[in-house]
Amino acid sequence: MNTKNSNINSPLGQSDGSVGGGVGMAVLSASNINKYFYEPEKFQVLKNISFEANRGEFLALVGKSGCGKSTLLYILSTMDTDYEGSLVMNGERLTGRTQDQLAAFRNEHLGFVFQFHFLLPEFTVLQNVMLPALKLGKYSSKEIEERAYQKLKLVDMQDHAIKQSAKLSGGQQQRVAIARALINDPAIIMGDEPTGNLDKKNSEVVFEIFKQIAHENNQTIIAVTHDPDFAKGSDRIIEMSDGQIIN
Repeated sequence: MNTKNSNINSPLGQSDGSVGGGVGMAVLSASNINKYFYEPEKFQVLKNISFEANRGEFLALVGKSGCGKSTLLYILSTMDTDYEGSLVMNGERLTGRTQDQLAAFRNEHLGFVFQFHFLLPEFTVLQNVMLPALKLGKYSSKEIEERAYQKLKLVDMQDHAIKQSAKLSGGQQQRVAIARALINDPAIIMGDEPTGNLDKKNSEVVFEIFKQIAHENNQTIIAVTHDPDFAKGSDRIIEMSDGQIIN
């Protein structure tokens, strides 16, 4: 995949202290993760998963459907707490924390980009990007608006800030979703098939944004993907099969 794209503004600029530290430092550590489903009968879906993700690393999770990669991402996102093992992110052990504690951690330290953008159609682009920061409550409304414009500029969508999100193309909506994921300067951005609904050109644009986020902003990308070109361009591929990491 081409690693230069004139449509994406560069450099991205530096994010705040929440993503500080040098490249190569582990920002996520999963140790001996096991996960079971119990319906219709007990079935082990993840088997002794252990790996680390480094700060500033662009990591792709790949494997055939049903291999457990989306289940693993759901655990890494802290939204599934019914597992065995240990999960540490940003130096904090998250296993065993309450749902409220995990929700607060997610909002400040994690960003999410899904296959579908999940923008609120009646809101403007700017309002959609501002929402997670308003929920976090770390900055004033004016500061949040300025930060939202900054993030939109990073994905080359600042000229669409006052448009309703429903009036954008699919590729534009996904770029806005990325800006929204970046608004709180998370240490880790998690993607679940982030290019799954996009054509080749828009997939390449999203890929370039992710690459720049990792390498210029020193934020970590962990993305589940079936797109071989997307995975090939990442820094590291974790391949899964039958609930295990095989490569």
